[in-house]
Amino acid sequence: MSDPLSLKQVAAIHAYWRAANYLSVGQIYLRGNPLLERPLTLADIKPRLLGHWGTTPGINFVYAHLNRLIVANGLDMIYIIGPGHGGPGLVANAYLEGAYTEHYPAIERSRGGMERLFRQFSWPGGIPSHVSPECPGSIHEGGELGYSLAHAYGAAFDNPGLIVACIVGDGEAETGPLATSWHSNKFLNPARDGAVLPILHLNGFKIANPTILARIGKDELTDLLRGYGHEPYFVEGDDPELLHQAMAATLDTVLRRIETIQAEARATPATPPTRPRWPMIVLKTPKGWTGPRTVDGLPVEGTWRAHQVPIADFKKPEHLDQLDAWMRSYRPAELFDAAGKVREEISALAPTGHHRMSANPHANGGALLEPLSLPDFRDFAVALDVPGAVEAEATRVLGHYLREVMRLNLDSRNFRLFGPDETASNRLDAVYDVAGKAWMGEVEPIDINLSPDGRVMEVLSEHLCQGWLEGYLLTGRHGFFSCYEAFAHIVDSMLNQHAKWLKVSRQIAWRRPIASLNYLLTSHVWRQDHNGLSHQDPGFIDQVANKTSDIARVYLPPDANCLLSVADHCLRSRDYVNLIVAGKQPEWQWLGIEEAVRHCTAGAGIWHWAGVQDDDPDVVMACAGDVPTLEALAAVMLLREQVPDIRIRFVNVVDLMVLEPSSEHPHGLDDHAFDALFTTDTPVIFAFHGFPATIHTLTYRRTNHRNIHVRGFKQEGTTTTPFDMVVLNDLDRYRLALDAIERIPRLKAQVPAARDRYWAAIERHKLYIAEHGEDLPEIRDWRWSA
Repeated sequence: MSDPLSLKQVAAIHAYWRAANYLSVGQIYLRGNPLLERPLTLADIKPRLLGHWGTTPGINFVYAHLNRLIVANGLDMIYIIGPGHGGPGLVANAYLEGAYTEHYPAIERSRGGMERLFRQFSWPGGIPSHVSPECPGSIHEGGELGYSLAHAYGAAFDNPGLIVACIVGDGEAETGPLATSWHSNKFLNPARDGAVLPILHLNGFKIANPTILARIGKDELTDLLRGYGHEPYFVEGDDPELLHQAMAATLDTVLRRIETIQAEARATPATPPTRPRWPMIVLKTPKGWTGPRTVDGLPVEGTWRAHQVPIADFKKPEHLDQLDAWMRSYRPAELFDAAGKVREEISALAPTGHHRMSANPHANGGALLEPLSLPDFRDFAVALDVPGAVEAEATRVLGHYLREVMRLNLDSRNFRLFGPDETASNRLDAVYDVAGKAWMGEVEPIDINLSPDGRVMEVLSEHLCQGWLEGYLLTGRHGFFSCYEAFAHIVDSMLNQHAKWLKVSRQIAWRRPIASLNYLLTSHVWRQDHNGLSHQDPGFIDQVANKTSDIARVYLPPDANCLLSVADHCLRSRDYVNLIVAGKQPEWQWLGIEEAVRHCTAGAGIWHWAGVQDDDPDVVMACAGDVPTLEALAAVMLLREQVPDIRIRFVNVVDLMVLEPSSEHPHGLDDHAFDALFTTDTPVIFAFHGFPATIHTLTYRRTNHRNIHVRGFKQEGTTTTPFDMVVLNDLDRYRLALDAIERIPRLKAQVPAARDRYWAAIERHKLYIAEHGEDLPEIRDWRWSA
């Protein structure tokens, strides 16, 4: 390649890079003397040194060169930082571009502002050491590695003018989510999506070990990346002058390739594009580049010792001198004027306005968010005259609603459905009537619903589905994620990080609200009888319920009409994590649509039609979840037969968080309202979809908590019949009815006979399923009767 840069341009870019490196080192170490106007003293050094230097100079190097590319070509580009612990680099560049001061006026571009910039880093009341929501230009929480490339592709979907540059650390590349993310290029349509430019940064080491990709050799690495469908371009070395030229030439080359791919795909919109081989860059530089070569006689630059804080023991005077020399090696007087402002010839290299990566609106997705066009969910309701008269598959009903959501938003291209190869299995396949599954690979005659223009994102990786969705949401769009309940745990940690991002973002005035992260968990624990224990786990409820109350919402609609009401509400919401758990099998329906809306709006309520003289009850039969609701209603019928004069109140909970006190959750009922449902002294038999401890955790401060007895999943499962699943976990109607009789004081004399009836029923059930392989007719054919 010929040198694309003049000597003057090389010098300018190198100066910009030096400035970013200087600001990065200063953030890690200094609380005073930001311009080194005198020799460093111990008083200038932070008492606690936190941060990651090793990856930062590479991040800064790439940032400087991307800025040149943006200015030269007028690009719309954002930068996602995979090695997210390199937070000082992204902060430094946002400061150089001016966006940091625009958002935080106290961090002005002056001596005092620079001192505050340095002091706040990893300081109580300041900012984290990793890339975080506080940092302008970031859409990617850097506290955990592995999600950058999935986020990058999610940001690029339906953003035809956007290029997402994503630097992937070679340590991060060893994580499962990142390894899967390389396959995202098979779903990127150059005719209608933006582009992702992966930049694999090989600096050779993790915290204490070499990285795999840095040690497999160039030929093997090339084969690996080509096998993933990329065309890798290598930039490697440690001579800045040579590397500046090589990086600039390579970026020019890959940009031309991206533009060619897109132009060819967009030239003939009627012809489906073929999957291209997208370019990527492999940047190989020393870890801790430009930092100290040795410390205490041990090599640092280019080793794992550069990973975090290379010079750390300032009880040794020579360490102070070495830090002083290191920072002066960047020649700060050439970079900043006497007042501490970055010199004009350096700041002029950055893009301006929204072209700055730290000020790009896509990195503050709420600024671009447009409301979804939503149909009236009532149009999809299950017609119902009396409770329990109609069967329906709740998620199939929801699928018809989502089909129209997809249809109404086709032109705006701001809604997608995500799921790991389970859209049809989860009964949501009506959406295929409007848009198929995104697919850029080969298509064979037996394939169905595959389309380069598809809007249903299916790949057998929960990590990748959630990462795409998060990137899509964070850049201002809407989505819905359906998954088998037991396997949602695969993204537990991703949920944690996204919830933390939302929590912090809510406290940042310039971060605009984004569309909520909406989960639909189906194929749930109680109807995974055929697949066995591996598919039986409702614990994701607890993962969401444990999140900050401003963020977490958990819904357990008992039937299809309630599911419609809840889903519509969730799609309209902002800045939440909404979890919906609903079954896909045919089940009896309980509420008409208007009654369902009122019930879901309240979050919990008394079903008077299911109770018996419920104004002064002997027992409260409560439930949350579709199968627990069925079993609790069946238990009511048993109790009416066994104890004709029994008084029962039936309470259904659809919004789990109403159980918490209002002081703990905005959806929580106040004590008066809670007591009006559950009373202050009556036994409560609570049939719950998940683990019983969850209900006790939410209600332990309630007046009547001592009388709340919860039945739910207790880790008993196998391949069996649907009813045997609830029997194994003591959630069945016979057990619930016995629980009620055992806890109603006036029925003490009836307890022995009730226990005999219970064991006889269970024995009959066990013998029948062992012989016939299916549930008793009285279970299969059960109907509600008022």
